[in-house]
Amino acid sequence: MGFRFDLIAEYIPFFLKGTMLTIGLSIVATLLGTVLGLGIGLGKMARKKPISLLFHCYITFFRGTPLFVQLFLVHFGVVPLFIGHTNGILATIIALSLNAAAYIAEIFRAGIQSIDKGQMEAARSLGLNHVGAMKNVILPQAIKRMIPPLGNEFVVLIKDSSLAAIVATPELMYWGRAMAGNYFIVWEPYITVALIYLVLTTSMSLLLNRLERRLATE
Repeated sequence: MGFRFDLIAEYIPFFLKGTMLTIGLSIVATLLGTVLGLGIGLGKMARKKPISLLFHCYITFFRGTPLFVQLFLVHFGVVPLFIGHTNGILATIIALSLNAAAYIAEIFRAGIQSIDKGQMEAARSLGLNHVGAMKNVILPQAIKRMIPPLGNEFVVLIKDSSLAAIVATPELMYWGRAMAGNYFIVWEPYITVALIYLVLTTSMSLLLNRLERRLATE
């Protein structure tokens, strides 16, 4: 039996719908993860050891355990605890955001610590407090250095979102599995899904490369 392009054509609307949800999940998780990651990164650098240890434990847990397990914990434990029932899309957003926050926190920490300490001392000598110096002097410089790794994290989230199919979130991989189960075929759905992921990640990588070159010339 040959390659069934007719079946792929039949599922194209579903693949497009799943691709849009995949992109949406990745964008939302990146945005939420960035906000959480900034707070966690700053918390890990706190001078008070108990506070620093708390955020260090968070990063260690989410970086040291599989996202697959985290997704199950959120889907079957956390979400029902708050809304009384589970929801695949909500669980996916929460799990991806919490996981991304741990990695983004380290990106923020490395970016902030890469700025010369004299910058903070100079800002403080001009009358700025620690928060003001961080907001107006350190972070603007650090963010420029953090954009490439943050973009790479977005690429990772695009691929990691495929795990959401396990909790019945109708993203791209979900429809690939649905097609495979409906027609008992393997090559057509999974090659199609793989190519779509490849297009998404390659396009994002090209954009990041252009951004890095632009930043390097500024």
